[in-house]
Amino acid sequence: MLTNIPYKFKQLLLGAICLTTFFVSCTKERGLTEDPYAGGKKPLDLSFVSKTIDPDVVNPGDVVTVKVKGLNKYINDFKVYVNEIEAEVVTASTNDTTLTFKVPAKASTGSMWITAQGQSFFGPTVKVGGKLSVDAGWKVINGATNTTGASTVFDIEGLPGGNFLVGGAFNDFELKGTEKLPIGGIAQIAGDGTYTTSGFSFGKGAGGAGKLVYSITRIATGSQAGKFIIGGSFTSFNSTRPNRQTLNNVARLNSNGSLDSLILRDVINPKPQETYKNGDTVSAFNAGVDGMVRKTFVFNEQVYLVGNFTNYKRMYLPNSSYDEKVYDLTRMRQMVRVNMDGTMDSTFHYNKSTRQSAIGANGVILDAMMQTDGKLILVGTFTTFNGVQANHIVRINFDGTVDNSFNVGSGANSDIISIRYNATTNKIVVGGTFTSFNGKAASGINLLNADGSNVTTFNGQTITGGIASFVGQLNNGKIIVSGSFNKYGDYLRQGFMVLEANGQLAVGYNNTGGFQGTIYDMVETTTSTGTQVILVGDILRFNGTLPHNLLRLNFAN
Repeated sequence: MLTNIPYKFKQLLLGAICLTTFFVSCTKERGLTEDPYAGGKKPLDLSFVSKTIDPDVVNPGDVVTVKVKGLNKYINDFKVYVNEIEAEVVTASTNDTTLTFKVPAKASTGSMWITAQGQSFFGPTVKVGGKLSVDAGWKVINGATNTTGASTVFDIEGLPGGNFLVGGAFNDFELKGTEKLPIGGIAQIAGDGTYTTSGFSFGKGAGGAGKLVYSITRIATGSQAGKFIIGGSFTSFNSTRPNRQTLNNVARLNSNGSLDSLILRDVINPKPQETYKNGDTVSAFNAGVDGMVRKTFVFNEQVYLVGNFTNYKRMYLPNSSYDEKVYDLTRMRQMVRVNMDGTMDSTFHYNKSTRQSAIGANGVILDAMMQTDGKLILVGTFTTFNGVQANHIVRINFDGTVDNSFNVGSGANSDIISIRYNATTNKIVVGGTFTSFNGKAASGINLLNADGSNVTTFNGQTITGGIASFVGQLNNGKIIVSGSFNKYGDYLRQGFMVLEANGQLAVGYNNTGGFQGTIYDMVETTTSTGTQVILVGDILRFNGTLPHNLLRLNFAN
């Protein structure tokens, strides 16, 4: 029986070949003349002749002429669009070979096209000029990079002389780092974006853990004035031994960028033959936490840490050695306030009877801000804070309890991702996935008064195609919005737009093309002709440029 198996297999194979030959023969007899796309509309004999727009950049309201072919047949039944916004046709100057139209007032840079009898014919790109432009004098070339992973810039901090510090996940900046001396998560740029080390010596920067800096806060007044608090995910700073943990996600830097440190003598040394371990260098700011620090704030000689952590950690120096550190741990969930020597302030967010913090948020804190009076406002995915209802936003009293006087009412019905406060306008702007805020329809953006109440004159339109992940208000009241969306109301806005303080699109400031990426922070500088805004984040593309995570825009008056 077994010997017949190969024979039967050959018979089956021969049969399959014959069957295939039969079907192929039948196909050849019928011929290869069937059109798989038969039944569709016949293409209209209409096309663009012009490949570019002259002039290269036009403004809203300008009259533009392009060359076409075959338009007369559809002269009474066609429409023109600029980046999905219908344009007014100048009929007196339009004929079979010439199309004249006005650039729509709310159009942004993008393709133009004609629609006729249900068909679309795409033409050249219309570059719309206006009051918003990418600053050609911005000298960031390669920006923040990382040889091993993400290169996001999370924070930017202005310096008194006009320079800036930037913090993030990068290990190189403008390709100035080396393998032996990387630029670890913190760098200085001049006012024009040029990378500079003048006055600063960060060394290798942040090392260990995530090797990133989320937040940089300059201490403006008091005993430590001129120094910096940095928070993020790191266990060392400018260390030749990054695996030797000496920090816990927070540090204080001197005014020149070096670690504010103490040299210890007569340290416990279990290995006396290694004499260099008789001493140690540790952080003078003896404070840390066991998880990521998202935001740092300084107020009245105290430091606030906010993030995704469970315990406050303070090194117990008498029992610590060069290789092994001993810590005092206190359960402090999501936020803690410490003094300038790093000791924990037990009057904030702490229950002395249970010797730990209150329960905090029942979700993740995504962003935070501090008002001028020192009160914190937290936003995120949570719906309660310390057991009290707080729908995605809460203001904190000076003792860490929920501030019930914050007039947000029912809050947001979904996550708040971004919050910023503008001291000039005295307004708070929030962005996220919510569709209502304290009973008011709000499609991912809302403007609040300083007390948390809705600004009744702000009425935004519906965001579709994604979400608003960053919002920030300028001193003139206009609001920058970025995210993954593609429409605001009926208008195409590809991830970036500028709104008036009433929620309407700002005419003349929405001329840019597509945006890709995520913005995390911004800083505004007044100029003689308007204002300049530096945006940092994970910024991949803006209006055809590649910003490398740092972008400067000009806003003309």
